[in-house]
Amino acid sequence: MQIKIIIAGPRGKMGSEAVQMVNHEDSFDLVACIDRQNGGRTLKDVEQLPDLDVPVFDDPEQCFQETDADVIIDLTIPDAGFDHSKLALLYDIRPVVGTSGFSQEQIDALEDLSITHGTGCIIAPNFAVGAVLMMQFAKTAAKYLPDVEIIEKHHDQKLDAPSGTAVKTANMIQESRESKQQGNPNEKELLDGARGAEADGIHIHSVRLPGLVAHQEILFGGPGQTLTISHDSYNRASFMEGIKLSVHKVMGLNKLVYGLENILE
Repeated sequence: MQIKIIIAGPRGKMGSEAVQMVNHEDSFDLVACIDRQNGGRTLKDVEQLPDLDVPVFDDPEQCFQETDADVIIDLTIPDAGFDHSKLALLYDIRPVVGTSGFSQEQIDALEDLSITHGTGCIIAPNFAVGAVLMMQFAKTAAKYLPDVEIIEKHHDQKLDAPSGTAVKTANMIQESRESKQQGNPNEKELLDGARGAEADGIHIHSVRLPGLVAHQEILFGGPGQTLTISHDSYNRASFMEGIKLSVHKVMGLNKLVYGLENILE
């Protein structure tokens, strides 16, 4: 069965990689793209995109009305990703969303809409399978080494900090350990933000530099020992297998799933 796919954000670094992946996957059919700057054109008319006769829409609702699609892959920014996903669910099109930075309120709203319409939706802060394994290993480690800090490093064009992966990691760690205040209770920041953000006592540090793609370290400390669990994505191809898996899985869902770890066997 061919799965008919819309891609939102085809000019972005992740989006352009997804266009190539969908185009080369035999079971996928790219039927449209959503791009705010190129409505009314086709992909072959857009610089640096493949020579494909695929229509581009700047109006998402028009795209959903005029296109017979099963899935939308959204790799844009949080506000646009939320709006696209909400509208897609109203048209019974299944969102696969790789946009990080959604608020809990936005996730809850999409979950309610997904259940109401019986239409699957997958939101994953990170589509790299190795990154998901990193988070699962960290959840296990936190049972035994509850003192932990997270350092996430991304390219300097990333808009949200901390990353969705870091927030998701902290949430998973919280499930394994009791809340605690780490470090010296009398410590004082000589420069505001020196200790990073804090989630349930877990300090999260965000690094933004050119040359980086997506990297994270989770550092655990205990008496006489430390444990570091890390993952590195060196290019956007690292996310494509997770997106491919999610597209297949979302076809069998009737509710929202948050996190790639929840669809891995």
